[in-house]
Amino acid sequence: MRIAVAGGTGTAGRYTVEAAEKAGHQTVVLSRRQGVDLVTGTGLEAALEGVDVIVDATNSPSVKEEKAKHFFTEVARRLQRSGAEHGASRIIVLSIVGLERVPYGYYRAKLAHETAAREGPLRVTVLRATQFHEFAGQIMLRARLGPVALAPRMVIQPIAARTVGEILVEVATSPDIGGSLEVAGPHREYLPDLAQMTVHRQGKRVTVLPFSFRGKAGDAMRSGAPLPTDEVRVAGPGFAEWLEGTDPLAISR
Repeated sequence: MRIAVAGGTGTAGRYTVEAAEKAGHQTVVLSRRQGVDLVTGTGLEAALEGVDVIVDATNSPSVKEEKAKHFFTEVARRLQRSGAEHGASRIIVLSIVGLERVPYGYYRAKLAHETAAREGPLRVTVLRATQFHEFAGQIMLRARLGPVALAPRMVIQPIAARTVGEILVEVATSPDIGGSLEVAGPHREYLPDLAQMTVHRQGKRVTVLPFSFRGKAGDAMRSGAPLPTDEVRVAGPGFAEWLEGTDPLAISR
């Protein structure tokens, strides 16, 4: 099978490519590094020649609602149009658990992403995942001030990005199931604790200070809205096991 991975150099995308190739499939990485601009469409037509299935693991370069919404909807529509024109059978879209329960701008943009993807001619399966294990380290990079880092007060059920990549390939190469699926890691965790464990694993002297998002979004995050439903598929490893087995330099990637 020939699988195109949009966002194939990102956190989950690179593991999707790795898992697909390990399983013996051909892969095409759709990213600017490979000369494909998913917003303008530059290089996309040639890249999709002979592709059977498309995995959309893209991430917006901005978390601001309008910019993110523009990015996601443009990408979704282009993948639908170009994929259908070149004979792809369907699209697998990576999304986030709990979008409709958290009134946060980036989450609203991801909901628009799901909607735009489903409006095209190709069949769509949405794989909603909880926050990645890598999320705690990424938070450190964005919200660190010298020896202090901020982490939002959230209870999450994180999953390894590598595991998500493997499941994306499983869904892409299985019979078309349509609809939506949820995946999560095995344990509920407090995000500031994960952040502190991360900096300790990296050998950094950083104090993690919990903070709360304001308004309804903050209330939703603190109340467990990002947690999965009872229909979730649980897949390891847990955070502590993942952290112990991960190169400290690669934790935040």
